[in-house]
Amino acid sequence: MQIFPRSLNYLPLLGALAATVGGAGLTFAIWYYGSPLNTQVGYAPVQPVAYSHKLHAGELGIDCRYCHANVERSQEAMVPATQTCMGCHAMIQTDSRKLTKIRESWDSGKPVEWVRVHKLPEHAYFDHSVHLASGVGCTSCHGRVDQMEVVRQVEPLSMSWCLDCHRDPGQHIRPKSEITNMEWEPSQDEAELVARAELVNPPTHCSGCHR
Repeated sequence: MQIFPRSLNYLPLLGALAATVGGAGLTFAIWYYGSPLNTQVGYAPVQPVAYSHKLHAGELGIDCRYCHANVERSQEAMVPATQTCMGCHAMIQTDSRKLTKIRESWDSGKPVEWVRVHKLPEHAYFDHSVHLASGVGCTSCHGRVDQMEVVRQVEPLSMSWCLDCHRDPGQHIRPKSEITNMEWEPSQDEAELVARAELVNPPTHCSGCHR
């Protein structure tokens, strides 16, 4: 007398098939969520005005803080207001077609709808002012913006990427006077920076970034 039905003979085959499909799905999920497809590396949205950081920050040498005025005092870097643009363009290239939306914004009082490039998820907390006060330069997170015609995201801004810096912040520390200097490179004798890096103690526990 047979106790178990013949269909159970297929159970090992079904188990192996489920393990194969599940393993493939898990591998794809890990690959996708850890890849630039998910972390937005290379993201460079089209802006309403073709603003060139390469021209303004690079060739003209305008300091980041002229446009992002509150970056040293605020959590946000802050998108510059139209009046910041008009501080120059009220007298420079006043008839340029590229600046039509800037002039319309100035006349109407409605802000230009810039598209945000770097965006953290809402469950993560980041404070620009704290990082700049610690001596972390703009290029550590944003790359060589002074060489970008169109600003793009160059770092993943993932949790593991942030933690790598928090565990070893010394490689990103620079003199505070050089925070916005895109061309700054550490010299061979930077004893002061080494000493400062030892004083920087960024959090690596969950509540440091998830509040």
